[in-house]
Amino acid sequence: MVNMILILFIILSLFLILRFLLRTSFLHILLKLFRSLEDWFHVYQSYRVPQFNDLFQENDLYHKVSTYLNSLPSLEDSDFTNFFTGSKSNDIVLHLDTNQTVQDTFLGARINWTVEKSEKNGRRMFVLRLRKNDKRRILRPYLQHILSVADDIDQRKKEIKLRMKVENLTVENGRWRSVPFNHPASFDTLVMDVDLKNRVKADLEMFLKSKQFYHRLGRVWKRSYLLYGASGTGKSSFVAAMARFLYFDVYDIDLSKVSDDSDLKMLLLQTTHRSMIVVEDLDCFLKEKSRDVSLKGILNFMDGIISCCGEERVMVFTMNSKDQVDQAVLRPGRIDVHIQFPPCDFSAFKSLANSYLGVKEHKLFPQVEEIFQGGASLSPAEIGEIMISNRSSPTRALKSVITALQTTGSNAKRVSERLSDSESIRNSDETVGQGNLFSRDHSVREFRKLYGLLRMGSKRKEEPLHLGSVDKEGSRHEA
Repeated sequence: MVNMILILFIILSLFLILRFLLRTSFLHILLKLFRSLEDWFHVYQSYRVPQFNDLFQENDLYHKVSTYLNSLPSLEDSDFTNFFTGSKSNDIVLHLDTNQTVQDTFLGARINWTVEKSEKNGRRMFVLRLRKNDKRRILRPYLQHILSVADDIDQRKKEIKLRMKVENLTVENGRWRSVPFNHPASFDTLVMDVDLKNRVKADLEMFLKSKQFYHRLGRVWKRSYLLYGASGTGKSSFVAAMARFLYFDVYDIDLSKVSDDSDLKMLLLQTTHRSMIVVEDLDCFLKEKSRDVSLKGILNFMDGIISCCGEERVMVFTMNSKDQVDQAVLRPGRIDVHIQFPPCDFSAFKSLANSYLGVKEHKLFPQVEEIFQGGASLSPAEIGEIMISNRSSPTRALKSVITALQTTGSNAKRVSERLSDSESIRNSDETVGQGNLFSRDHSVREFRKLYGLLRMGSKRKEEPLHLGSVDKEGSRHEA
């Protein structure tokens, strides 16, 4: 019994001692001594990255290494470091000091970086130190890793620009002028199916990592999206969310202000890498009989030889409907991803109520759901505006939405009755032919398009990747 108590006392004492050591610098000192002893048994090689060359030109690699090292989590574990404000007033960043060493690991190898000053001219430099046995295995991949991470950090730090065509400038002076792109929409704030958002984000992330894959296939490294749906269903906000997710500048091309096919080609040539090119309401432009840009010019713009003059581009086209659009525009290669934006359903309504009013459940929700099931419909933008105007009273906001939905449903019912009265006309020989304006199928289609009740899009044998949409019962459709 006495021995048992003694053993427990020893174990408890060891535990308290170990806990004390973990909270003091003693264990840290032992670890440094062990690593110093280990270094005696290895041959190390050092490489310098000077800030300037002999001609006083700044070394771009120095900037890349600095960006990379200042992002390492191990920098926070250093004995000391410097705090600075970043490019934004609320940003605080860490910076290495002279003679400070920070450790990094890559492919199982331990790497040391030290900031030093030259004794001759006092210029700063980074000194890379690694084991000679690891040099051939990791040096080149490690430097490529630094460049990749630094480029990604710089891309995310830069201010996104919205670039628009300027009429009175010559080709030599450039056609684009930019303003800061401060649209607040993001994938987190979008009201749409969560699975659909995740699939879009995964598709964009895969595209960003696919340079070698596209080159191996002999294809231009670009991706094109079609966003289609009635006005107010969230297409523009989705474009903004894509831009913020990619950190790409946005080039907004208004085809009605393009003089001809050559002008459209020149605009494309003057866009940059890592950019998003947006053409809105393409279906409306294609319906115009008198237009300066031809269909052939648009097709060449989408995937012609001129499109290979820039890489890592995302092209986004928006339409209200793709029913009447030439299939040559929609074929795979020109449009890679189709995303439908349907009218608001009850599931989307609840998300809007949560975002705009902070309401997850309410006694009026069953009434709203019943109205949606009855065929009434409003766009998310219309419902959102009603909620914003009545945000001080959630109950009043929901009642206002119900009134608006009931009004829409009543109007839809009256129009449907009038259209059904004309059904007998389809039996007339004069109206049976192609293009019959009053045939039952055509009338119902026109009615449903008018009130946003038609799920736009036609079935085709060869359909590009379709990320789907959400119908009124909450199920997702995919091609």
